[in-house]
Amino acid sequence: MAKIEIYTQPWCPYCARALNILNEKSGEVREINAPHGTAEREEAIKRSGGRTTVPQIFIDGAHIGGCDDLVALERAGKLDALLAA
Repeated sequence: MAKIEIYTQPWCPYCARALNILNEKSGEVREINAPHGTAEREEAIKRSGGRTTVPQIFIDGAHIGGCDDLVALERAGKLDALLAA
């Protein structure tokens, strides 16, 4: 099963939606709390190529994007293949 990391912050509906999708697909999701002004948020920005929003999702170290990107992968039928790798 793929290694999944997701940078989130409290009270973020997009983070909650992405987490729900990932938790339904995989039992092992590493959630990293990354509110504004934290070292974790800076790490997310650096790893994502400058994106400043959350969630930022990584599968096996590859940047997937945010919630909309994750939903697009799911709708296109490509998410399961990424998670099975």
